Amino acid sequence: MHNKQDSPQDLAKPLISFILTYYNLPVDMLCMCIDSILDLSLQGDERQIIVVDDGSDESPVNALMGYGDDITYIRQRNQGLSQARNTGIQMATGNYLQFVDADDRLLKDAYEHCLKIVNIGNPEMVVFDFTTTVAKPKDFKDLPPQSGNHYMRHRNIHGTACGYLFKRSVLGDLRFTAGIYHEDEEFTPLLMLRAEKIIVTTAQAYLYQQRAGSITRNIALQNQQKRLSDLKTIIQRLHKTADRMPIDDKTALQRRVAQLTMDYIYQVIYQTRSRQQLETEISDLTRNGQFPLPDASYTPKYIWFRRLSKTSAGRALLMRIIPLINRER
Repeated sequence: MHNKQDSPQDLAKPLISFILTYYNLPVDMLCMCIDSILDLSLQGDERQIIVVDDGSDESPVNALMGYGDDITYIRQRNQGLSQARNTGIQMATGNYLQFVDADDRLLKDAYEHCLKIVNIGNPEMVVFDFTTTVAKPKDFKDLPPQSGNHYMRHRNIHGTACGYLFKRSVLGDLRFTAGIYHEDEEFTPLLMLRAEKIIVTTAQAYLYQQRAGSITRNIALQNQQKRLSDLKTIIQRLHKTADRMPIDDKTALQRRVAQLTMDYIYQVIYQTRSRQQLETEISDLTRNGQFPLPDASYTPKYIWFRRLSKTSAGRALLMRIIPLINRER
C-alpha cells in the first residue's frame, strides 16, 4: 500500500485513477467499493486506486493492509468532500479520472462497457447512468460523439461527479470549491463544457447506495438552511460565469442554471414549507436575474413548473402539491 509520501512522478502512469473519498463509513463498505474496482479487467499498471480518508474518527488502514500496493491510502484532517477530492486529483497520475464515493460500487459489466468506449473511441468524457439495484446485464446504447456544450444545450445532466469518466487533461485548473454543499453542481457543468468529445451511454455502471445518516439524509434545520444557501450561491456564480462565455457555452450553462433554479425553488417549498421564505427567495432570485425562469421548453416538468412559479396563485398551488408529491414517494 502506497502512502502519502509517494510522489506522483514515482508511480507508473495508469490508464484510470479511481479517487475514493472516505469519512466515518463502515469499513466493509469501503472494502466492497475497492473490490468492485479490482474486479474489473484492468491490470495493475492500468489503474490507480486512491483512498482519501478525510479525517475519520478511526482510520481504516488496518483493514486496507491486505490490499498491498493495489491502493494508495491518504489520511488528512477533516476538510470536507470537496477538499478530499481535490487531494485525490493532486495525487492522480492516470489519463482518466473516476470519482467513487466509498459507500458505493462500480458494476462490472456496465463499467466494462465504459472502458470499451475509452479504448475504442478515446473520448474526453464518458457519461454513464446510475442504479440503486443490481440487475441483470442488458444491451447498452451509446449516443454518437458530441461536444459537452452540445449535450448540455439539448439535455439535462446529472449533477454528481461520480457519473463521469473523464480525461485528467480536461480539468485544467478546475477544482471543487471547499466548504460548501452541492459542490458537484458547480463542478460538473464547468467540466463538461471543457470537453470537445463526449460519449453518452445507457450503461448503469454505478451502484448508488444511500444510507441513513449520509450527507444527503441529514435534514437538521441548520444543515438544511446551509444546503439551500450554498445551492443559491452556486446558481449565482454559474449565472455570472455564463455571461462571460461564448454563445454556445453560454446557452448550455444558462439551461443548467435554469434547471438548478427550478430545483432550488422546489427545495425551498419542500424543506421549509414557508410561503414567506419562498417569496423572499423569489425576490432575491429576481434581483439577481435568475427569475422568472426562462421561457424555454426544456422538459415537460420544467414547462409546468415555470408557468406555475411565475404567479402568486401558481406558487400557492405549488406550496400545496409539492409536499403531497413527496409524501407519496
